[in-house]
Order: sequence, then structure tokens, then C-alpha cells
Amino acid sequence: MGTRNQHRPRRLLLATACAMLVAGAIAVPYAQSTSGEAYTAPRTPWGVPDIQGIWTNATLTPIERPAAMAGQDVLTAEEAAAFETSSAEARAASDRFIPGNVGAYNQFWMDGGKVMTGDRRTSLITDPPDGRIPWTEAGRERLAADSARYGVGPFYSYTDADTGERCLTDGLPFVPLQGYNMNYHILQSEGWVAMLNEMFHEFRLIPTDGRSHIPVHVGQWLGDSRGRWEGDTLVVETTAFADKRDDLWRATWRAARPGLRLVERFTRVDEQTLDYEFTMTDPDMFTRPWTALLPMTTDHESRGVTSGPMYEYACHEGNYGLLNIMRGARAEDAQ
Repeated sequence: MGTRNQHRPRRLLLATACAMLVAGAIAVPYAQSTSGEAYTAPRTPWGVPDIQGIWTNATLTPIERPAAMAGQDVLTAEEAAAFETSSAEARAASDRFIPGNVGAYNQFWMDGGKVMTGDRRTSLITDPPDGRIPWTEAGRERLAADSARYGVGPFYSYTDADTGERCLTDGLPFVPLQGYNMNYHILQSEGWVAMLNEMFHEFRLIPTDGRSHIPVHVGQWLGDSRGRWEGDTLVVETTAFADKRDDLWRATWRAARPGLRLVERFTRVDEQTLDYEFTMTDPDMFTRPWTALLPMTTDHESRGVTSGPMYEYACHEGNYGLLNIMRGARAEDAQ
């Protein structure tokens, strides 16, 4: 695995995103809503909703509904509190040293969400109603094959490690899977939206001027995104993903593949909350499109995570993980 933030300014990444900002692209002050009035999102000088900020999606709510919660859409307040408490106890217990187990990062390096979503849903998936990914038979077979080799090998080359361990990407959409670096810096200029992902220092430059997608055969790791405004909602449609199905991914459903179509919706619902909804469509992997919803916030402390600016994610600096994985595999071969 790569190293965590090295606390150096994101000079290059910020320069890339900020270069697209025009001189007048300073956000107007947030509109203050009074009691009983519907919230009105602030506007940029060119009149579209202002969704800029450093947002986190950290939460304990899982993407899929656990089998133990089947049929239960929402937890009671008492059940949610108990779940948050047991999760905290599990984090504390994970710091203990286990002889013979090299382990991973201890909790000093982790920065995962400490609370569930405010509505206490048992899954981020809202459709299908069972809160589960609707795999096709082929998709489920691929999931089983990936799960069987994940973290186990065989490791014949660096390509046998997952894309995250290789410091490439964990793919789209934005979901809190990795346990840290779950922050996104959104910037806007007229005709453009930039989204900087703290993880892997990756960024997306999304035109909103109506231009067409690039040819599908070009293919990109994060696909080709095009945005448009539907009322106060930014709708981003992404296609033209590269064919990376032969790579191992942390989450099989996020793998880049030509048949994938991703539609994301960003809606500011109050001064500190951005509702993020996405729908994934891929007939080869899923029997139907499916949708998840998670609120993002600029109030990082409310999620129990680190508050402040984003810094460079220097994934390969001092990263001995891949080298030692190969060494360990060759030592096992010799035995």
C-alpha cells in the first residue's frame, strides 16, 4: 500500500485545477435561508449553483446492506448508536499486535467515518430496494474470482496487485471504501468543474459547455465525463472507460470497462451538505441499473475525520509494499 499524506501542498495538482479558473470565478457568499424557507443554493458569478469546497463522504454506512440487516432499511437511533460504539471498539482492538501477522496500517493512519448517515440507512444503495448490487451470473463469477485472489495471489508480477496498491486508482464513483483520504476538492469556472480526489492525487476536469464525448475506443481509466445543470443539480455522465477488466480492483464493481455508464448527481441541500447520487449501468455485470445516495459534507468533524486542507498523497514515496510482496512470493516459490 502507498504511504498516507506527506503534508506537502498540492502545488502541481492545484495549479492544474486553478489554471482553469477565470479571474472572476470567486464564489458569491452563501445564501442564508431563514426558518421555514426552502434552501437556495448559492450562485457563482455566472449564475450556476456553487458546489465548491472540500467535501468528505466518510461514513460507517456500507455500500451494500449486510445480510444480518436484510429487510431492514433503517436502524433505530438506539441501533445506530450501538453500531457506532461497536465499530469504535473494533477499531481500538485492531491496533493490537498479532504475532506472525505483519498487519497493515494501525489506527494512527486511518481516518474513516465514525458515524452513519443522518437518516440511519443500512446501505448507501437505495435501488434496488434490498440494498444489494444486482450482479449478473458473469458478474458474480468475476466477483468470486477476484475475491479468491485478493491479498492472496499468486504474485508473479506487479500486475497481480490491485490497482490501488499500484498507486493507479480505485476507480469511480466516489465511495468511502479505503478508510482514509475520503476528501474531494471541487472547483468551478464558467463551463468547467474540477474535482480533485485526495486519494491517488487524481483529478477530473469536467466540461459543462455541451461538448460531445470523446470516441468510446479512446478509453480512459476514469472514463470521459460531461456535465450539465438540471435545475440546482450538476449531472455528470461518464462513458468511454478503458478496458481494464484484466486488472485486479479493490472493488470489482468499480473496475473500468467499456460497457460501463456512470451518471452522478451533485445537489447542494444546505450550506454544509452536498447530496451525491450515482447510478451505474453495465448489462454485462449488472441485471439492472442500480443507484446509491450518500451525503457529502464540509463539516469534517461531524463525521469524526480530520478537518483542514488537502495535501499531496505521495503513494509511491517509500513504498516497499510491492517489492516485498514479490520477494515474499519468490521465497515461497523457493520453499
